[in-house]
Order: sequence, then structure tokens, then C-alpha cells
Amino acid sequence: MKTNHKILIGNSINMEAVSSESVDFMVTSPPYPMIEMWDEMFARQSASVNKALEKGNGTNAFELMHQVLDPVWKEVYRVLKVGGFACINIGDATRTINGNFVLYPNHMRILKVALELGFSALPCILWRKQTNAPNKFMGSGMLPAGAYVTLEHEYILILRKGPKRVFKKEEDKRIRRESAIFWEERNSWYSDVWFDVKGTPQALKDKDSRRRSAAYPFELVCRLINMYSAKGDIVLDPFLGTGTTTAAAIASGRNSIGYEIDPALENVIDRMKEVIVDSSKRLIRKRLAKHMEFVVHRLKTKGGFKYENKHYGFPVITAQEKELILNDPLDITQPEGGEFEVNYSDKPQSEFCKNWSDELKEKKLDVISQNLRQTITVKKSAQMKLF
Repeated sequence: MKTNHKILIGNSINMEAVSSESVDFMVTSPPYPMIEMWDEMFARQSASVNKALEKGNGTNAFELMHQVLDPVWKEVYRVLKVGGFACINIGDATRTINGNFVLYPNHMRILKVALELGFSALPCILWRKQTNAPNKFMGSGMLPAGAYVTLEHEYILILRKGPKRVFKKEEDKRIRRESAIFWEERNSWYSDVWFDVKGTPQALKDKDSRRRSAAYPFELVCRLINMYSAKGDIVLDPFLGTGTTTAAAIASGRNSIGYEIDPALENVIDRMKEVIVDSSKRLIRKRLAKHMEFVVHRLKTKGGFKYENKHYGFPVITAQEKELILNDPLDITQPEGGEFEVNYSDKPQSEFCKNWSDELKEKKLDVISQNLRQTITVKKSAQMKLF
């Protein structure tokens, strides 16, 4: 298996390099309107933004900033295949202008335009980003009625173009089966509130680039790619930033296209390519180890399993998991320009291929569980902190 990845430095308002209805899945985290770190970026593309902010007209500035983003969503709709999904990670903004503290509902404004374009809205996900700050409250604190609720979540809008995707060809059905996720992952991932994904600072040497990247967590985008696309699909990110979506696509065996307007981030993306193969292998082994920990826990608390995965031999809950296989990336080649290819193994990871029915009977479950837990909790290297 091979995947192809394109990184295009330029404005995604016009994605003429991407053919209509050629993309299977779009996932991105755009600049957030009314967050101060993005004021300059919006003002470069619309002089009216600065004027509105200087006049203290937050409502007008909010609308003008979104008018910069609107053409991107129109292009996303054009390039997506019928049945393709679009996931947009966006946070609302709070800001004080002329002494008035106000919430600017970014998710609502983007959703409005998406529906007008023809997208169908599906139940969204709230990504809970708790803060550990001791003084979380805002306003007058304990005195009614001037305190404000702390904003500790972001939205993942889930949109679909047209009716449900259909897998008609036998080869497509096979790939879909091999792209399955584990039953226990499904139960966690398809919840409407995510508490378990934490944002971590990225180890970018260029502090100014880090300030402007505001990247979402690698685990978040990797999870969405596995939920809403199949192996070999094309994943698009019109606001690529530090390349997190490209990295997650590589780890998941998907092709990718990414647009980034800031050429200063190109070096960061190049550094990502140096570490993503090893990082992907660690992520894959973590998923497999977590599944086996689930197996051990279930055997201790609820009893046996009905099905067995044909590649690894371990127990699974449903028949849909029988052909699931995670492909290790092997190497990256760059034949030309901003494009590069990734080669994958078609064999399952040997350390997880055992006669598990005997293994689980002969060894103490507590020992197996302890060994697996050590695999899962192994500390990330400095390289992995890129994501």
C-alpha cells in the first residue's frame, strides 16, 4: 500500500489544484474569528476588519472575519465527493471591546454558512478543554450577578455532503472492513462529549510560528480520520498549519492534501516528515495494546468473546472487527516538489500476532494486563511532541 501527500503553500480560498468531487474527507481547525492572535491575519485579507475593531464594533468585525473564511467552505463543498464528511474544529470566542465582555459564536456562524451551501449537519462533538487554573471564574466571582461562565470547550462540527456514502465495489467493501475501528473505540469516539483528548504544547523552535499555528491535538484529528474515512481515501485540510492533519493521515493510511498560507510553517512540516514513521508505529501499537487491555479486563469481569480477528488472532466483540488491520508506515520518499509518498507494510504487527486463546488461558490475566499497561503508558519522545 502507498499513500500520496501534497502540501501546497497558498490561500485555500481558491483550491484550483483540487478537482471537484475528488476529496473523501475534510478536517481542519481554521483561525478563530475574534481571537486576538488572528486579528492580523484577518486584517491582511480584509482591511475592513481593522477599521471595525478600531471603532469598537465587535459585531461587525466578527462578521467581516467570517466573510474571509466563507469562500473556503464553499471550496470545501465543491471538492468533496457526494457522501463525503467535513469536520471543523472551532471554538467560540470571548472578548472585551469598549468594556463590554461578549461571546462571539463562531460555531454557529460557520454552521449557518455550511447549511446554506448544502451541507447536512450531523450531531456535533464537544471537545472539553478543561483548565487547571485555580481562578477559573470571570467577572465579579462570588457576587451575583456579574460573573461569567468559563469557556472550556470547543466544537467539532460534523457535516456531510449529500446522502450517506455507499461502498458498492467488492474491493471498496474489503478496504472498508480492514479500516474498521475497535468496538470499545467506537463507544468512546462516537460520544458527543470528549473528555479524554488533551491539547499539548508543540515543540516548535520558531516561537512566532508556534504562536500562529494554534494546532489541534494529533490524537483528535487521527481519531476523526479513522471515524469518517477509509484507508486510501483523500483527506483535505485547507488550514494545514504545522502539518498535524498530514501526520494523522500518514498514521492512518490515508492520502492527504494540505494548504498553508504561511510559508514560515513549511520548515515545521518538513521536520514532521522526519519523525512521523516512528511516531505512527508507536500510535498503532498503543491502539493494539489498549485493545488487548480491554480484552483482559472484559475476560475478568464479563466473560468470553464471540469473534476473533483473522490477522492478529485476538478476541473482538463484533464480526465487523474480524478483518481490521493497522498498517505500519515503512518509509517516506519525495519524488518531486511538495509531494511525497509513504510506503506501508501489509502485514500485522508480529508482537500482537499470537495464539491468544491459549495465551489468555495459560498466563495470569493480571500479568498480561500489567505488561500491556506499560506499553500504553510509555512516555512520548521529544519527537512525538511535534504533534
